[in-house]
Amino acid sequence: MWNELELTGRTRSHVIQLNNPRFAVNKDVYQPFCELQNAAQKDGFTLFPFSAFRGFETQLKIWNGKFNGQKPLYDIHGQPRDYSQLNNEDEIIDCILNWSALPGASRHQWGTEIDVVDLTKAPENYHVQLLPQETVKGGVFYDLHQWLNENIEKYGFFRPYGMYQGGMYPEPWHLSYWPVANRMLQSLTVDMLADAIKSADMSGKQRVLERLPELFKHHVQNICLPLTGLNEVKT
Repeated sequence: MWNELELTGRTRSHVIQLNNPRFAVNKDVYQPFCELQNAAQKDGFTLFPFSAFRGFETQLKIWNGKFNGQKPLYDIHGQPRDYSQLNNEDEIIDCILNWSALPGASRHQWGTEIDVVDLTKAPENYHVQLLPQETVKGGVFYDLHQWLNENIEKYGFFRPYGMYQGGMYPEPWHLSYWPVANRMLQSLTVDMLADAIKSADMSGKQRVLERLPELFKHHVQNICLPLTGLNEVKT
């Protein structure tokens, strides 16, 4: 199966590197994603993997940048939040976790998650934001997401953050390959995550470790389940 380094994103042994476009993905997810891309292409969409595998160190940089006020924080509508109005470490941690995962706990580290866009539908030199306003009616990727609504589960994918239920804010662009991701989620433990965080130069580490069982429950295990019977799909 998978070892602790793979489950916490501290190695790349479970992913393959692709080029043109350049992205890395779990070995068991590449073919299903190609099938989803081909189906999208037939219906006039070019499904682009904007972000796929993201390892521990990359997630750590994101975390530290947000914790220290160097990267923007957003509310549920994708509007910037005022870092100076956050009063303590708990408020900062909670605000980060609305949009970004703990280092070692990001689903992207499994290579089973792909953030998708269709750059052919965007204006020239468009800067992708991965924010809600891009996916709603009138947004640059609205049509793409209407297609995804109807088709992703046919190919084993689902949206783990399809709606807000007390953990992550909705991320409709974030697709997950259920047959592999579900088993990796079941394999990841609080102790594995704690071990990974303890050895990291992570801002707010002590408070995160103190809260880790709660954070694990509400921000790692708390996902939207597939709408159809994807639990029956086998790899």
